[in-house]
Amino acid sequence: MVKFRILSLDSGGIRGILTAVLLERLEEAYPGFLSMVDLFAGSSTGGILALGLAAGKTPSEAACMYERDGPEVFADSLLDDLKDAGNAFGAEYTNAGLKHVLQAEFGEQTLGQLPRRVLISSFDLDNGGGNPRVLDGQRTWKPKFFHNFPGPGSDGDEKVVDVALRTSAAPSYFPVYQGYIDGGVVANNPSMCALAQTLDAGTGGRRLTQVALLSVGTGRYARHLNAQSADWGWTQWARPLIDIMLEGSVDVPDYQAARLLGRRYQRIDPVLPEPIDLGDLAQIPRLKELAARVDIRPAVTWLKKNFQK
Repeated sequence: MVKFRILSLDSGGIRGILTAVLLERLEEAYPGFLSMVDLFAGSSTGGILALGLAAGKTPSEAACMYERDGPEVFADSLLDDLKDAGNAFGAEYTNAGLKHVLQAEFGEQTLGQLPRRVLISSFDLDNGGGNPRVLDGQRTWKPKFFHNFPGPGSDGDEKVVDVALRTSAAPSYFPVYQGYIDGGVVANNPSMCALAQTLDAGTGGRRLTQVALLSVGTGRYARHLNAQSADWGWTQWARPLIDIMLEGSVDVPDYQAARLLGRRYQRIDPVLPEPIDLGDLAQIPRLKELAARVDIRPAVTWLKKNFQK
């Protein structure tokens, strides 16, 4: 019997509005399913969505935030482009706009003050030697997963705004924030991270048979390489290898979760007919249109079976 329900949300920049619209449609088709979620997990834009949902905001409010605040978050200027040599020597956007938007939404609220459990991914560029279990106490970068489960390892005192800025500090898009960068560099799809935290005896303490997990992506662009016996070096592999590694970090957790949870796992990640950049505000109407076309009937059927009070 399912006793613990997880909602996991991928990274994807402005494509997070596709996730928000999908959640809005699911909530309309099966009212109250979001109130049954025991853990909201997210990376980058999915991390911000997870924090908002855990704070009690609706998917409709989240979608509105993308449209209303997107121009401030992804604001660019000719002066900034000149200073950064067109993004060659600096992030494409500052994080001032995003921080202002987040402060307006969450204020001084901490993770511990959220009414729901969260798990938010990020990447710590320098742990300052504070973790003796990592490389014999030597300073090293490492993934960081912020959560508000009770106990000695809780991050409940962390401000929601700071965690949101840490999880969404995408390299080349936004500056490093407080020594952290975007959680998507290690967990584009945080499904397995959320499952591991749920099974951990010190936090969730659940058995695998008690867990159901809904994973929602931000859409993917179908691509392939016609390279049956290519003899390539770094020059040829540089760009496709980055895409392969990023998309692989989405597919691997999907594979793992599906095999561990079986029918108690469901994923929605529609294929996009064209590539959409993480910061392309002009594509918001297109993303909403694509999200409205996704067949959510299998997910609704799954929710009705696995998300029950």
